Amino acid sequence: MHRTIFDTRIVNTTLRRLSLTILKITGWKIEGALPAHVSKCVVIAAPHTSNWDLPYTLMVAFALRLQIYWMGKSSIFSFPFGALMRWLGGIAVNRSQASNLVDSCAQALVQAEGQVHLVVPPEGTRSKTRYWKTGFYYIALQAKVPIVMAYKDYSRKVSGLGPLFYPTGDIDKDMVAIRAFYAPFKGKNAEQFETPPDNGQT
Repeated sequence: MHRTIFDTRIVNTTLRRLSLTILKITGWKIEGALPAHVSKCVVIAAPHTSNWDLPYTLMVAFALRLQIYWMGKSSIFSFPFGALMRWLGGIAVNRSQASNLVDSCAQALVQAEGQVHLVVPPEGTRSKTRYWKTGFYYIALQAKVPIVMAYKDYSRKVSGLGPLFYPTGDIDKDMVAIRAFYAPFKGKNAEQFETPPDNGQT
């Protein structure tokens, strides 16, 4: 994994203080913490319904001292913002190569040294979607790491980390449990977020 703002010590410390200040001023409350023994994991980022989700996710990551990498569509990594996006922890995603992406991310997690918290939005898009993508599930399953159920609830201005979820390989059963956890949360554009009982799609 490439070097990011989260392992740039002085900048990280400064931005953590700034993030805590901004979150407090804007009325956001942070809940939960990552267990000390979890150095590698896949973090679900949901609901994902707005461009505002990225800056809030970054601020929450600073506040909770996470070492995050996040996945974004390849177009936002074009010049002149590509280097900045990567420094912020971004990994460019080519959605036409989803299966290879799952394998490469799982392998990168296994081989990485130190802490790696890979953030993956299960919806895969800010637009309204009826199905959840399941790439996050298979990355965690292949890498044998837990899934951290992180959330943002704009209705209550609460964000944080929920419980760890260890994928069993029975994706139908596991996705029912995961979607049930997220059902109460509201995104910024709440009408775009659904947690239907249907099976997710990779």
